[in-house]
Amino acid sequence: MKIEYNKSLKKYNTFGIDVLATEFIEITSESELEKILLKKEEKELFVISGGSNMLLTQNIDALVLHIAISGITIQEESDDFVIISASAGENWHDFVQYCIQNDYGGLENLSLIPGYVGSAPIQNIGAYGVELKDTFVSCEAINIASGKKQIFSNTDCKFGYRNSIFKNEVKGKFIITKVTFKLSKKNHALNTSYGAIENALVDKGIISPTIKDISEAVIQIRKSKLPDPSEIGNSGSFFKNPIISLDHFSKIQNLHANIPFYKIDNQNIKVPAGWLIEQSGFKGKRWGDAGVHEKQALVLVNYNNATGKEILDLSKRIQKKIKDEFDIYLETEVNII
Repeated sequence: MKIEYNKSLKKYNTFGIDVLATEFIEITSESELEKILLKKEEKELFVISGGSNMLLTQNIDALVLHIAISGITIQEESDDFVIISASAGENWHDFVQYCIQNDYGGLENLSLIPGYVGSAPIQNIGAYGVELKDTFVSCEAINIASGKKQIFSNTDCKFGYRNSIFKNEVKGKFIITKVTFKLSKKNHALNTSYGAIENALVDKGIISPTIKDISEAVIQIRKSKLPDPSEIGNSGSFFKNPIISLDHFSKIQNLHANIPFYKIDNQNIKVPAGWLIEQSGFKGKRWGDAGVHEKQALVLVNYNNATGKEILDLSKRIQKKIKDEFDIYLETEVNII
C-alpha cells in the first residue's frame, strides 16, 4: 500500500472536479482495508469508489480510501437461478455485461449506469422500471470503527427510492466490500414496461426479446440521452424524480396538460424531474463551464473546468425555480461533499 499526498481526485469522480485529497490510498483487497482500519488511529476517512454519485465542492482533508477490490464469484447455482457475488471495486456496467454474457437475468435494465458495484446498494440504483433491491440478496461491509465484517440482508438495507440504510442510520460507518445477487438462468422476468424500451425493440423488429436485447436497448437509449462522463463530466441524474400528492398533481396538470407522470398509488404521483427542469427553461443552458445537458435536463454537466461550487450553485438555482413555479422541491440524487 502506498500513501500519496495532496492527490488530485479529478479522475476519481465522474464530474471531473479537480479537488485534492490530503492523503490517498488505493485499496485492492479486504486484507489491505482491514490493516488500514486497524492503523487509522484518529484519522478521518473518506471512501470513494467509482465517484459516480457525488459532487466534490472542496478539498478532502482526510485519508481518502479508493476501493478497487475486484472479483466475481458464483456462490450457488441451480438450473433456475444463480447466486453471484461481485467485489466492490468491479465496474458496475462491466459486471452487468458479464451476467448477460452468461445469460443471468435481472440486471439488464441497469446497463450502462456509471460507478462501481460497492456503491450500488447505497443508492439502490435503478432505471427503466428496475431497482437494485429487486435482485439484491446481501452485501458484506466492514465496520470502520471496529474493523469487523457484517452482512446486510435485503431487509436490513431498508431500501427505498434511491435510498438505503447506508444513506441514513449507518451513513459513514461501513465500507461495502462485496455485493451478492440472485439472478435467473431461464424463464427470465423481462421488464419492458418503459415505453422507450418498447419503442427501441419495435424499431429493431424484436418481438420476443432476450436479456441481451433489453440491455442493448437500454444502452442505446442512455447513449442517446446521457453524456459519457469520459467526454463531459457528469454524474447522471442529479435530482430525484419527485413524488407528489394526487391533488398537487391535478393542479399542475390543469396548467400543463402534457405533463408526463407515473402513478405510484391512489394518492401519489411521480413526476419526471427532467420535464420540470426543461419546462423552467434550463435545458441546454450553460453558465461558464457548468450547465444543463442539451438532451437530458436531469443531467448537470461540467463542460471543462467548472468547480463543484459552480455546479452546486446551478443546482440551487434550478431548485428555487422549480419550487417557485410548481411548488415542488427537487431533492438531489447526487451526494454533495
